[in-house]
Amino acid sequence: MPIRLGDTAPDFTAETTAGPIRFHDWIGDGWCILFSHPEDFTPVCTTELGYMAKLKPEFEKRGVKIIGLSVDPVDSHKGWLKDIEETQGNAVTYPLIADPKRKVADLYGMIHPAHDEVHTVRTVFVIDPCKKIRLMIAYPQTTGRNLDEVLRVVDSLQLTEKFSVSTPVNWKQGEDVIIIPAVSDADAKKNFPAGWTAPKPYLRITPQPR
Repeated sequence: MPIRLGDTAPDFTAETTAGPIRFHDWIGDGWCILFSHPEDFTPVCTTELGYMAKLKPEFEKRGVKIIGLSVDPVDSHKGWLKDIEETQGNAVTYPLIADPKRKVADLYGMIHPAHDEVHTVRTVFVIDPCKKIRLMIAYPQTTGRNLDEVLRVVDSLQLTEKFSVSTPVNWKQGEDVIIIPAVSDADAKKNFPAGWTAPKPYLRITPQPR
């Protein structure tokens, strides 16, 4: 069965550049991003892993751990990390999973045979503290990911977890949000003291709650 939003993220054991892990134990009680790259020593992946290293402090502020994966072995990963730091200016300090037998890749549906029978596509999974899958994205191998978008989605997920709101198109941290339809106007007055504008009864726009 394919993984779907809301499913429990499959647990696994694996070797990584930071040593062996059991995935659920490694996540702990926070959020996690698991993302795959097709192959070590490849150009697009080099830029992505370097940029993710740059964003790592921002994810840490949000209680999010990062872990990467490809079907290459640990020794290959470790050799490649030097190139990433040299060319991208950021050291990769998050772990990379070695998955030469494609065990994790198969668990998470990271290999799309009609696209490539051997290597993973560029998948991203955001996993919450309950180990539930909250976001899935798959990119082709030729297209580098927008990792700022992943950070934006984490902000949306964490905000909407705490408040009865949703985030509109292209929303960014600090911008107005939408009160969800399940909240009555009476309850909205209590919960959103800043008030709201309503171009339609079902579209109630309010400042982002803090």
